[in-house]
Amino acid sequence: MIMDPTLVITAACLVGICVVAFALLRAWQGWLDLKRQELERANSRKVFDAPEIEGGAGAGAARIELADMKERIKKLEAIASGVEL
Repeated sequence: MIMDPTLVITAACLVGICVVAFALLRAWQGWLDLKRQELERANSRKVFDAPEIEGGAGAGAARIELADMKERIKKLEAIASGVEL
């Protein structure tokens, strides 16, 4: 039985495609593991326990302070443009 060149080329291409697919699958699994570790690291840090503003207040006080600062900025912009509130 003589090997047909077309059969050899086809078999080589099939093996090459399998090797590339395996390498891409390993890379994808590695990337997923990296993202999983990043999520676990982010969840392990207790973000809400750390003070958000200088005074050591929590998230609620930081939101109130941010809203107050936005209101002050609006007033200053109105004063700068000559509009009275």
